[in-house]
Amino acid sequence: MGRKTFSRPAKFTFVMISTLVFLQACGSVPFTGRKQLSLVSNEQVVALSLQQYQEFIRSAPLERNTPNAEMVKRVGSRIANAVETFYKSNGYESELQYYQWEFNLVKDKSVNAFAMPGGKIVIFNGLLPVTQTEEALAVVAGHEIAHVIARHAQERVSQQMALQYGGAIAGGLLGNSAGAQIGQEVFGLGAQFGVMMPYARKQEYEADEIGLIVMALAGYNPQAAVPFWTRMAQSSQGGAPPEFLSTHPTDEKRIARIQQIMPNVLQYYKGTGVQNTVSKDPIKTKAPVPAKTEGAKTSKEWTF
Repeated sequence: MGRKTFSRPAKFTFVMISTLVFLQACGSVPFTGRKQLSLVSNEQVVALSLQQYQEFIRSAPLERNTPNAEMVKRVGSRIANAVETFYKSNGYESELQYYQWEFNLVKDKSVNAFAMPGGKIVIFNGLLPVTQTEEALAVVAGHEIAHVIARHAQERVSQQMALQYGGAIAGGLLGNSAGAQIGQEVFGLGAQFGVMMPYARKQEYEADEIGLIVMALAGYNPQAAVPFWTRMAQSSQGGAPPEFLSTHPTDEKRIARIQQIMPNVLQYYKGTGVQNTVSKDPIKTKAPVPAKTEGAKTSKEWTF
């Protein structure tokens, strides 16, 4: 028997329903207002990422009770505190239930750092010779915290799910096995070169922007970003780029964009000292906090 195909009305209905599902699964990124796909709930992603984080912590050579370890905790906590204060003063306190912040320094010479959903931030001590100052460390911590509050991990998982659904739709609508295979291949190429890679760069630029805003809210001068990224570029001359830069935009483009957005970022900077009190006239972003995603679809396997 041949492959069963959709009738034209069925195809139309299938596409319309799929489109509506994806449209209804869109949220917004705080501070930037960019619409993002959100097919999974915060609870699901945070729970699964916490398992991975705990496995990492059990075996990682953590640096504890040293001046550098205390600095990492101090800088990270100060920025997280500023984020929470901003959310509370702008009516988004309910969003804070998803974050249990933790900042750790790992004994590793890699120039790297990473964040996991729920607020777990890890800095490798190989990065500290490049940061050199607390404000430069705040650039890194702010960037990683931005990935968390922008829910970039959830977005990446949602993109993977959407690509799987899209491949099924493309194959099914072509109506035969050969067409289905072509549909899968074409959609896969589009995903690799037209969807996933550019979107990853958007996430990195977005983390830069939000990270500078939240470090400014914490009282750190965001203008420390340009010297820091300049040092990062210099640290990779004559060799492979640091792991922290392997999936990031090029240094020249990143620095140029930071300089471009700096006037907007500086409106959040009120000078040295933690901006952790509720102002009579708090800064309000025009962008809403991401929409809730209860009842969203999920997946059995995750990678971050």
